[in-house]
Amino acid sequence: MPKPFQFSASDVNIEKRETVFQGFFRMDKLWLTHPRFDGGVMPTFTRELFIRGDATCVLPYDPVRDEVVLLEQFRLGALGRAQSPWLLELVAGMNEAGESPEEVAQREAQEEAGLSFGRLDKICDYLVSPGGTTEMIHLYCGLVSTEEAGGVFGVEHEHEDILSHVVSADECFAMIADGRINNAAAIIAVQWLQLNRDRLRQEWRV
Repeated sequence: MPKPFQFSASDVNIEKRETVFQGFFRMDKLWLTHPRFDGGVMPTFTRELFIRGDATCVLPYDPVRDEVVLLEQFRLGALGRAQSPWLLELVAGMNEAGESPEEVAQREAQEEAGLSFGRLDKICDYLVSPGGTTEMIHLYCGLVSTEEAGGVFGVEHEHEDILSHVVSADECFAMIADGRINNAAAIIAVQWLQLNRDRLRQEWRV
C-alpha cells in the first residue's frame, strides 16, 4: 500500500474560481479536478469554500490555584439546537495581518477577560472544518493568576458581551465529560490540560 501524502497542492487543478459572496466573510465557488488513488483523474466538480482567516485560542490556567478561566458568550451557530446558544469557550480572536498568534493571544486575553499571560505553551494548530472552510486554529494554554479573574468583558463596537468564569480544573474536566463544553477548541485544550496538568503544576509554579 502507498504511504500517506502521495499528493500535494500542486496536484490540484483549479479550472475556475469566482467569489459568490463578499461580506464580513467571503464565499468562493471553485471548479476543480485532482488525481484519484486508483490512478485516474477526478472529473471536474464544484465546491463552495468559506474564506475565513486564522484564529488563536487560549485556555487560561492557574497552576497554583488549579483553576481555569472559561468565557461565556452568545454564538449564532448554536441557535436552533437543543441547548443554550450561550457557550463556554476559550479566550479567542481572529489573527490580523502581521500579527503573530502570541500577540493575538495577549490582545484577546485583555479584551475578553482582563488577563495577561505570563507564558504560552503551544498545544497544536488544526484545521477547523477543511471540507468547507480555510480557517486554521492556533491553540495554546496560557499561564495566568485567577485570584482576581472573572467579570463582564468585551469590545462594545464588536458587539461582544462576555462573562468570564473561574472554575476548578476538575470541574472543567467534568464539563467536557457531560457535554456542557461542546466546542472543538475548548475540548482539545481541556483534554490537553488533563494530560499535562501535573507537568504544568511543576514547571509553572515559580
